[in-house]
Amino acid sequence: MEILYVYTRRRSHFGRPCSFSDRPAQLSADIAPEPGMASGFVRRNKVDSAVQHTSDMSEHEVNTERVEVESRGVNHVEGGWPKDINPQEVEQTLRFRKKVEKDENYINSIMHLGALMEHCVKQNNAINIYEEYFGEEEMAEVEDEPPFAKTINVIRYQLTSFFDVLLSKRDPNVTKRTATHLSWHPDTCKKLAVAYSSLEFQQHAKDMSFDSYIWDLKNPNKPELVLKPSSPLVCLEYNPKDSHVLVGGCYNGQLAYWDTRKGGLPVEVSAVEVSHRDPVYGAIWLQSKTGTECFSASTDGQVLWWDIRKLSEPTETLVLDITRRGLQEKALGAVTLEFEPTMPTKFMVGTEQGIIIACNRKAKTASEKITSIYSGHHGPVYALSRNPFYPKVFLTVGDWTARIWSEETKESSIMWTKYHLSYLTDGCWSTVRPAVFFTTRSDGTLDVWDFLFKQKDPSLSLKVCDEPLASLRLQDNGCVIGCGSKLGTVTLLEISSGLCTLQRNEKTMATAMFERETKREKILEARHREMRLKERDRSEGQGTEVEERPVETPQEVFDRARRDFFEVIEAELQRRERAGTHRPRGEVPGTGGTVGESLPWCGARGSASELKHHTGEEAAAEGEESLVPRDEEEDAKVSA
Repeated sequence: MEILYVYTRRRSHFGRPCSFSDRPAQLSADIAPEPGMASGFVRRNKVDSAVQHTSDMSEHEVNTERVEVESRGVNHVEGGWPKDINPQEVEQTLRFRKKVEKDENYINSIMHLGALMEHCVKQNNAINIYEEYFGEEEMAEVEDEPPFAKTINVIRYQLTSFFDVLLSKRDPNVTKRTATHLSWHPDTCKKLAVAYSSLEFQQHAKDMSFDSYIWDLKNPNKPELVLKPSSPLVCLEYNPKDSHVLVGGCYNGQLAYWDTRKGGLPVEVSAVEVSHRDPVYGAIWLQSKTGTECFSASTDGQVLWWDIRKLSEPTETLVLDITRRGLQEKALGAVTLEFEPTMPTKFMVGTEQGIIIACNRKAKTASEKITSIYSGHHGPVYALSRNPFYPKVFLTVGDWTARIWSEETKESSIMWTKYHLSYLTDGCWSTVRPAVFFTTRSDGTLDVWDFLFKQKDPSLSLKVCDEPLASLRLQDNGCVIGCGSKLGTVTLLEISSGLCTLQRNEKTMATAMFERETKREKILEARHREMRLKERDRSEGQGTEVEERPVETPQEVFDRARRDFFEVIEAELQRRERAGTHRPRGEVPGTGGTVGESLPWCGARGSASELKHHTGEEAAAEGEESLVPRDEEEDAKVSA
């Protein structure tokens, strides 16, 4: 049942306009006062309140974009001659000049312009319009500013909380990978190519992704391009001549290159048969006319040169055998590679054994290609970089220290940092200041060193993240630095202007320090060489031959220490046997202790306490008996 009710209204009442009219005021109601209600009111204090009837005003400031000023030179060439006059003919030009100088307009123009020029010259002599009045104060402000760095961007590879979602985009890969290498875009520095790989031995999961990414700093939530190699990338480098081309070294030893205009798949990959047999830890572009040549290094002990137009085979091969015999089984594994464009024929390699090898590609023979060897680290050399202002000075990072070397001194570095508690993982020089370099540590700390300001400690230590830092790369302007961590997080930091602005007389002071330290090391090397020669001459004069002691293996050291240890025990037992006197239980005459406590012992690692305990038991057993016969003593020693 449906209930329906219809409302009706006259059509004349729809849309009826309002009518307004003026009329005098009317009294609607008049309430007379009641005196009886006065006692119910409470009298209050008089309160004065002020009311501001003006409108609220606000002040805003806007910082406009800075105007970029560019200085350009203009080359003024003589011209303005008529077409019928050749400027190269001296007689024609002199004749024309005399003709013009006789003209009245020319004389009047010169007289008028001469007065204006004279006024400008006098004004310029009185006031120098190019004088800097506040340059010293600005320099003082820069020097007084304490060094600092601030995080400007975070690119996270894997997310663990909701806050990470606000800063980055979740990667589909579940397994955490290390940001092993960073490369800035050569033109704009607004893009960053990051190689992701897991360098843990036999820790590759089945579902691990092989992808690496190119990030746009304007949009860090999503990679601009996903690179899809056949094996995880350990290193990735932009081509300085063509910013669309990148070369990458893979974990399986192959070399591949990409053209970003063609997508994320590699354009060409080297064949497995002619590639490296270990991960490619370094790949660098060479300065060539075509811009297509590069070379790579790996822990298999080889350096290979390539042309990306033909990756079917390398163009040249070098085996890193420091014995200069070219034996593959004697080669040292390369961990890092260094190339300076101003020295196109020279390059340097840092090895797993802590040795730096300087090479010359254009040498005539393979043995001559290895020119110098520097040994100074207890572990792999993770970073190797030449000073951009002084190419003969280079920086190495390995074990717990960073060292500065000079090509003129090969036995020792000229400067080095203190031994840190945590391992150093990477390092590089500043591109704008010759006395500043950066290092990263395995505890997630970034250190900025300025050895003109402080030598023993870094000028700035910044805790970047909780996980270990694995890679480091500085922009060409020297103001922004990128740090890659073991869990794949890339942090971009902007350092203070004091650390990226060339200071007054800094080049002169750095040159003087490098020369002084190099000279000191040369004097020490000469002194050590002289002492060795004197020692050899003294030995030859006495008729003795100085035999170089061969390097002992750990097992030989252990056997020698064990043999010396038992010889000391045997000597002590013989001494007691000759004494032939009775003594209290377990006590050695004149010592007041047991044999195991009184005898000296050698410091063989891992077995000293065990041998000492074993000797104490033998001494206690011998204390119970009067004297052990000689034959039984020797049998006990042999059985032990």
